[in-house]
Amino acid sequence: MLPAPAQQAATAFCIRETANFMKRFIMNNTTKYVLEYSIAIYETVREAIVSWMQTIRDIWPMLLLLISGIALVIWLAKPAPPNHVYLATGLPNGGFSSIGKEYVEFFRKNGITLELIASNDGKQNLEFLKNKHDKVQSAFMHSGIATSSESAGLLSLGSVNYEPLWFFYRGPDTPDAEQRIGVLVGGKISIGQEGSGTRIQAQRILELNGYQPTASNILSLSPNEAAAALKRGDIDGMFVINSIDSPLIQALLHDPTLRLISFTRANAYARQMNYISVLEVPMGGFDLSRNFPQRDTKLLATTPSLVVEADLHPAIQRLFLQAVRAINGRGDYFSKVNEFPVYRDASIPESPVSIRYHKSGLPFLNNYLSFWIAEFIDRLVIMIVPFVAFAYPIISKLPGYRIKRMRTRLGKNYKKLKLLEIEIVNNYNREAHEEYQQCLNDIEQNILETQTPSSLSEFYLLMLMHVDFVRSRLAKKHS
Repeated sequence: MLPAPAQQAATAFCIRETANFMKRFIMNNTTKYVLEYSIAIYETVREAIVSWMQTIRDIWPMLLLLISGIALVIWLAKPAPPNHVYLATGLPNGGFSSIGKEYVEFFRKNGITLELIASNDGKQNLEFLKNKHDKVQSAFMHSGIATSSESAGLLSLGSVNYEPLWFFYRGPDTPDAEQRIGVLVGGKISIGQEGSGTRIQAQRILELNGYQPTASNILSLSPNEAAAALKRGDIDGMFVINSIDSPLIQALLHDPTLRLISFTRANAYARQMNYISVLEVPMGGFDLSRNFPQRDTKLLATTPSLVVEADLHPAIQRLFLQAVRAINGRGDYFSKVNEFPVYRDASIPESPVSIRYHKSGLPFLNNYLSFWIAEFIDRLVIMIVPFVAFAYPIISKLPGYRIKRMRTRLGKNYKKLKLLEIEIVNNYNREAHEEYQQCLNDIEQNILETQTPSSLSEFYLLMLMHVDFVRSRLAKKHS
């Protein structure tokens, strides 16, 4: 019996050697397992790739047709709406500019940047829209500015508010104040800047009354310049088109030294100018404390429209209509709640988007989802429906097409095999034995390389059996 220290040393040695053995065993087996597993993965992936490549070679005509169809659907599909839109408004401090700023905020909340472009609010806005090289695709436009020929390629989203044609003057307030226009024409009056909406409408009013003002007494002042000149007494009267909420109009209405023309023949003007609306202001309607106006007053008003280029994205057109309803539809001194937008100026055709909006409202998704999500789903549906209609027949035929291709390939090999068999049986040439054998091996290899679906497995096995049969006949002929 070994001493205790020797026993302890022997035990430690055994434990150490056992541990080393187990370590080597585990490492060797782990390495072997990892290697075998890696090889298995490689072989599986390689076979899958070969199978896919073979499948692609078999069905490439149908695949090419499918890819072409997908490309066509994408090309014809509705494009995404722009995320940056330009709107021509009017004079920097005018009513259109004020409304435009509210539109900017509305668009921002819907993920669109709306940029305002200042103009003289008349013909210039029309020129912006007619210029295809210009970035502006939407603009406010006064009624009656565009002729039928000029409106080609443009669409109206409807009128957005009432903008009265105001005529302020210095002098006595009389029941026949409208007649003072003729008197004032002999003095100095401002009819607005060249090309502005104010000037266009003022000239028509003067022409309908038979007035022929001369260049010496007709001034082309901006609204702010004309108001300042009128207050100083430098001019006798001024025409201006602007909303009642504008600071300029409010300042003129609250100036006790100024008078406001009442167009007593307003209905007659409306007959002559079919885009004109008649607005009525009761006595004291603007200022009860000083009873202004001192009698019932009639005003002429245009209903400016929001006009867009015909190719502006429908989703942006709908967003404009929503903005008009949310902002201009609140109502003001002259308009009722939800009175706008409304189509009134027939000189520019109404947009089909506007027609659908007034008839059916917003698309279903727009009532519950944000602008961009609703638009994405809408475009996705537009793409998926024709894609499914086009792709489903092709995809459904792919399995049958591949089976047909495999059957054809096996059939070609079978034909070669049959011809070889006939040649061996009827015209065997001993000198060509090696050639016969090589040909037979090639046919067998082609059959083995064919990725055969399960539906052709019986035919596949029969082909291989036939190869063995022909090989046995060849061996008999050679013996």
